[in-house]
Amino acid sequence: MSKVMESIKSRAALLGKHIVLPEGEDGRVVAAAAAAVKEGIAKVTLIGDPDEIRKNNPTVDLSSVNIVNPKTSEKRASYAKILYELRKAKGMTEEDADKLSYDNTYFGVLMLKAGDADGLVSGACHSTANTLRPGLQIIKTAPGVPLVSSYFLMIAPECGNQYCEDGCYIYADCGLEQNPDPDKLAYIAVASAKSAVCIAELEPRVAMLSHSTKGSAKHADVDKVLAALAKAREISPELNIDGELQADAAIVPSVAKSKAPGSSVAGHANVLIFPDLDAGNIAYKLTERLGGFMAVGPLCQGFAKPINDLSRGCKAEDIVVAIAITALQTQIQW
Repeated sequence: MSKVMESIKSRAALLGKHIVLPEGEDGRVVAAAAAAVKEGIAKVTLIGDPDEIRKNNPTVDLSSVNIVNPKTSEKRASYAKILYELRKAKGMTEEDADKLSYDNTYFGVLMLKAGDADGLVSGACHSTANTLRPGLQIIKTAPGVPLVSSYFLMIAPECGNQYCEDGCYIYADCGLEQNPDPDKLAYIAVASAKSAVCIAELEPRVAMLSHSTKGSAKHADVDKVLAALAKAREISPELNIDGELQADAAIVPSVAKSKAPGSSVAGHANVLIFPDLDAGNIAYKLTERLGGFMAVGPLCQGFAKPINDLSRGCKAEDIVVAIAITALQTQIQW
């Protein structure tokens, strides 16, 4: 296990947070719940039918895992009332709210809203929309944060990487925002810097990436990145951020010396902000497959309370890591 991962798990364990996993029907999620509790990373509640979960996972020790069935929970009716009050202005009826409160994901998010859990991890067997829709309807974004975005924690291989000074990078947005405008891109940068501090204990050096470095090309796409840089500096004047930078100028000292002399970020960036989803998604997968990095994510940022969406191809260990990161996210001050 990498030092970065060890740190994430050990720091999460100290917090004693309670994480809810709505997908009790998925064997990977059940195994992850048991492992997270055994490792002391967090208290865990699985959502589902206890008898079915135990029958389908006979070799998993669930003695220390809380299991809640929405169909029999004494709190379901009160959760339905919370949902109705939140959504009645949008046309939701009491009957609609009551019906949705039986849904595992809605039930889990309502646990979060009611203060009965600290964070939620879902998406192993459900779509991103099924995870994020209840989150956006019920938890909403944190005050002053206009959007939920995503990032990947890219952990360098055990053998190291000559350009990765801190053992990891934050890549954003690689999973949600298709083509963010300058304001959205700026908020993604600021949120990613906060995630870097809280999750990876980095001192963020944020690079706004482009196909251009410091005016080497003229294009509307470059103008977007420059406008986002200006907005990010306005939002967070203390943030160490620079752009526009090509990827090599952002992480290779010798290239930075030539292309962006005097920059406090160029050549040493550890938070990489991509101009659109195509660039971010392609980059993280190439870094993972060709560079041997471990890609942890996509992880969500910007919710008022932490909610994370898993990849449907995830392993049980990936879910354990997501539980630990979700616990740490409770400490972010948006």
